[in-house]
Amino acid sequence: MTSFTLPHELHGDGPHEVFAVHGWFADRSAYASVLPDLDLTSFTYAVVDLRGYGEAKDAVGAFTTTEAAQDLLELAGRLGWERFSVVGHSMGGAVAQRLLALAPGRLRRIVGISPVPASGLPLPGDQWELFADAAHRPENRRAIIDFTTGGHRPAAWLDRMVARSLAVSDQKAFRAWLDSWAGEDFHSEVEGARVPALAVAGGLDPALSAALLRDTWQCWYPLGELWELSAAGHYAMDETPLELVRVMEDFLRADEGKGGPA
Repeated sequence: MTSFTLPHELHGDGPHEVFAVHGWFADRSAYASVLPDLDLTSFTYAVVDLRGYGEAKDAVGAFTTTEAAQDLLELAGRLGWERFSVVGHSMGGAVAQRLLALAPGRLRRIVGISPVPASGLPLPGDQWELFADAAHRPENRRAIIDFTTGGHRPAAWLDRMVARSLAVSDQKAFRAWLDSWAGEDFHSEVEGARVPALAVAGGLDPALSAALLRDTWQCWYPLGELWELSAAGHYAMDETPLELVRVMEDFLRADEGKGGPA
């Protein structure tokens, strides 16, 4: 794999360094709604664009979670980060777990926000077609976002989410990423890892539900935790930003022995 520096922006100057990795439908702007309320004295966040997205929209690559994990390690070296935590949304949660497989000794904690399990997400034929065709069909992207937020969100919000997704992603890369995050099973490489790992589920998300994460995430990670945000669907950063920040940062802060989510 070709060495590549992920485009990124740094927020904060705290001693606990954290990567924030977006999901399938967005670039680093996925975290825009939570940025104003992050604790930037305790943490330094590097919010990245994966290959095929945002400022890396035209980057070449394999568009796999393994490649993304290698890219994060490359960026950690450039930033001088020896040990760090990783927050990943959806597909980004799978990337965080790949990083756990590659460099467990470098990770302090991981947080998956509606994370795709390390076992992938097998989709029945009709669902696979819906997801695969979302690369070139905006209506499919809208249907997926509507379904994974429980059909509770207004039409204008759905339209805005689709418009952002189309603007920040490369169509071919978007399609290629699906094969990796949905189709690859590497859970045997992370099972038993003793890095503290929090999965945050959205109560309105029927796809990556608390029940699914209980049967995957919590079974694999001895120090795994599960938190459900009842008012969120798949996009907690946009739907319940303040609640997410509190749960996420309380968990990250517990690395210093100050307690996690109650």
